[in-house]
Amino acid sequence: MEEEFNVTYLIFDGHVEVDKYRYFYFIIVFIVYILIICSNSTIVYLIWKHQDLHEPMYIFIAALLLNSIILCTNIYPKLLTDFLSEKQITSYPACIVQFYMLYTLVDSEFLLLAAMAYDRYVSICKPLQYPTIMRKTTVGVLLASAWLLPACQIVGLAAMISYQKLCSFTLKVIFCNNRIYKLFCVNSKAITVLGAFILGNTVGLPVIFVIYTYIRILMICYGSSGEVRKKAAQTCLPHVLVLVNYFFLITYDLITVRMESDFPKTAHLVMTLQLVLYNPLFNPIMYGIKMKAISKHLKRLFC
Repeated sequence: MEEEFNVTYLIFDGHVEVDKYRYFYFIIVFIVYILIICSNSTIVYLIWKHQDLHEPMYIFIAALLLNSIILCTNIYPKLLTDFLSEKQITSYPACIVQFYMLYTLVDSEFLLLAAMAYDRYVSICKPLQYPTIMRKTTVGVLLASAWLLPACQIVGLAAMISYQKLCSFTLKVIFCNNRIYKLFCVNSKAITVLGAFILGNTVGLPVIFVIYTYIRILMICYGSSGEVRKKAAQTCLPHVLVLVNYFFLITYDLITVRMESDFPKTAHLVMTLQLVLYNPLFNPIMYGIKMKAISKHLKRLFC
C-alpha cells in the first residue's frame, strides 16, 4: 500500500488556475471557518453561562453546536493548508482518520436530533412527568450514547477500510469522505453490509423516531389551546428544519458515491460544501433566532 496519494480538488479540476486563485479561496474559507467557530461558540457560551438555559433542550442544542465545531475543525485546517500547497497530498492513514471523524460526527448529529425530539415529546405530551423523566442522568446517558455509539461502530468500518488493497491513489474530493471506496481494487461486500447497518441504526432509526415523535406532538397540539400550539411551534420548528436540511445533505452524499454516472462537477462541489459550510452556519442562526430564550440573551450580549 502506498504511503501517500493525491487528493484532487474539484474546485481546481479544469475550472481555474490554482496559483491564481489559491489565496482568494484561502481567505474566503478562513473567514467562513472563523464565522462558524464564533457563531456556534457564542450560543454554546450563552447556554453555559445563563442558569435559565440549563435545561435539557438547551443542553442538547449546545451539544449539537459543539458537534458542528468539531466537525469543521476536522475539515477546515487541512483544507486551508492544501489551498497554500503546490500539491494536495495526504497519507492514507490520515485520510481514514478524517473519514472516521467525519461520519462519527455526522451520525452523532442525527442521534442528538433524536434526543432533542424525545425531550420535546416528553415536555409537550407528558408535561407532569417531565422533571422525573428528563433528569440529569437521562440527559447524560443520551449525550454519551449520541457520541459513543457512532464512534464505536465506525471504528470497525475504518479498520476494515485500512486493510483494503488500493488500485487508485487519486480522490476527486475536497476532503476524505465515502468516495474513498472508489480507491479499492475490489468492492468489499463486508464493508457495504457494515456501512448499511451503521447507516440504518445511526441515521435511519433516529429519523423515523423524530418523525414519529413530532407526529405525536402535532396530534396533541391540534386539540390544545393556541398558547400550547405556539410554544410547540417555537421549540420544535428549528429542530425539524435542521433535521430535514441535514437529512437531504447526507442522502445526497451517499447516493452520488453509489451512482456510477458522472454528476456535474460544479453542482457536486456546491453540494459537498453544504455539509461543512452552510449547515454549521445554519444551525446557530436557526437556534439563535427561533429559540426565544436564546434570542433574548443574544440581544443582551450584542445590544
